[in-house]
Amino acid sequence: MTVITKPRTALTRRGFLGAAAVLGPLAGCTQDKEPETARPSRRTKPPSPSPSPSPSPSAGRESRHPQLAELERKFDARLGLYALDTATGATLAHRADERFAFCSAFKAIAAAAVLDGNPMSHLDERVRYGKGDLMKHAPITSRHVRTGMTIRQLCDAAVRYSDGTAGNLLLRDIGGPDRLTAYARGLGDKVTRMDRFEPAITEATPGDPRDTSSPRAFGTTYREIVLGDALPKPQRAFLRDLLERNATGAGAKRIRAGLPPGWTVADKTGTGDYGTLNDIAVAWPPKSAPLLIAIMSSKAEKGAPYDEALLAEAAAYVAATLPRKR
Repeated sequence: MTVITKPRTALTRRGFLGAAAVLGPLAGCTQDKEPETARPSRRTKPPSPSPSPSPSPSAGRESRHPQLAELERKFDARLGLYALDTATGATLAHRADERFAFCSAFKAIAAAAVLDGNPMSHLDERVRYGKGDLMKHAPITSRHVRTGMTIRQLCDAAVRYSDGTAGNLLLRDIGGPDRLTAYARGLGDKVTRMDRFEPAITEATPGDPRDTSSPRAFGTTYREIVLGDALPKPQRAFLRDLLERNATGAGAKRIRAGLPPGWTVADKTGTGDYGTLNDIAVAWPPKSAPLLIAIMSSKAEKGAPYDEALLAEAAAYVAATLPRKR
């Protein structure tokens, strides 16, 4: 059984975001001076996840991108992409409002939900767990069963190493999958829904709405937690640092592999059955405002091969196509 050594404060979030957040450069960690205080909760009980996505107002009006359709044919895959130039508001979208299983890409949002409304000292709380809690992919948590791990260490393991056990423990810290859905709703995301723990979320069965989102919705939520004001500055800087130091091998082969040298990337990947490959990133070109790039993909067969080059080539297309303010 998992035990947190002392009670934690309730998951909180500022009120529903009615308008798009005004974005600015992320302040450096050493300049963050906000006090470690939790903000009061305005959230009511979590809503029940809707069984199907609500169509976006822009759904069906995407510009055609033959190059992306050609990538789908080349890799025999379904590709979803949403990219945003935060300086100009220019977007690039392909199947941006279709549902895809997000798999381990949820872990950055789970970390944000843990950080939200809590002082930074919450990161020092220690969580105990047993061998029965270990997932198949547990490169970090498997080494600390005897001593347990702090919330800080679990965030690092989940976000940087995609440790499945750490991801589950973060979900338990916030109160379960439905609380992550509630957190997304508090950010204005009406599409993302979290229903299960690992390893079930990696099933990624086509047509199953559980544990899914769309590239537009999921990417916009990442924008809020990395670039927006969803988190206080110290917590936001902590999360961004973890995302920039992504240590999974997959991270180097997907969006990062398709972007030009010299770009700074903060991203989280996800992988599941049916050839499911995801990568959600905020990317900073040299001397330019950041781009948001959310790429999700899947295939028709459960045991389909993984083609990470699909995401790399889609990211390269974004970098070459999306206008940027110089």
